[in-house]
Amino acid sequence: MKKILQKSTIFAMMLLLLVPGVAQADAVPGDVIVTLGADLTPAQREDLLEEMGAPDGVEILEVTNEEEHIYLGNYISSRNIGTRALSSSMITMTEAGQGINVESNHITWVSDKMYANALVTAGVEDADIYVTAPFDVSGTAGLTGLIKAYEVAADIDIPEEQKQVANEEMVKTAELAESVGVEEATELINRIKEEIGDQNIETEDDLRALIERIADELGITLTDEELNGLVSLFMRMKDLDINWDQVQEQISKVRDNLGEFLDREETQSFISSFLDFINQIIDSIKNFFRS
Repeated sequence: MKKILQKSTIFAMMLLLLVPGVAQADAVPGDVIVTLGADLTPAQREDLLEEMGAPDGVEILEVTNEEEHIYLGNYISSRNIGTRALSSSMITMTEAGQGINVESNHITWVSDKMYANALVTAGVEDADIYVTAPFDVSGTAGLTGLIKAYEVAADIDIPEEQKQVANEEMVKTAELAESVGVEEATELINRIKEEIGDQNIETEDDLRALIERIADELGITLTDEELNGLVSLFMRMKDLDINWDQVQEQISKVRDNLGEFLDREETQSFISSFLDFINQIIDSIKNFFRS
């Protein structure tokens, strides 16, 4: 179960690139914001602030477990979300063109790459990010905190529907992977997004027929619940205003900043191929999602 969730989460969080971005306000390079899990003890807070190297007087935002439940509660069980918010982060705005750089410690469920891609969906362009916790945790509170921090730093409000769709997509991919396999679930979602741009999709019935055909071609048998869930997800996504030019630009910057991570033999081929794939399909689905 854990292995499946880890693999599917890598893919799901990459899919967050396909959720609309939000225009970023002018942020001053060097600005720092810290987020701390609300359930940290006073000693843990001090230890993490020291670990981060947070400057004196830094602005601190708290992230609660309730906030985690708001964005995941409709799609995943409370048991999997947990009862304590412990993940914390420090965000430093950088010069234009630097892209997003992420480093983490004690985070087991959300990778550095996942955080970077999630921030791309928020329209963030240039920042150094450090995510940590007092001991090994999933990192969900860290992700919630990063989005919350950038809304403050960039003086923007990320639409609630955008946040909900991103979380729903992540969970649906993980659930589908449990029944059909990680690779199969990934390929199914990829193919749907790839072909939607080339098809005349106007109604739910059109979308349902497309998903059924692709699943059949891949030898995947979907339950009625799985099929209905995918139709609902893609119909919701269709109504979102996606800034594809910004997404494409940030994918290139994320690629440049992968550095040591991409140099690892076991990840180089997968991540590089995925970024190439995303760039290829963005143009093909613009018309559908802007309709």
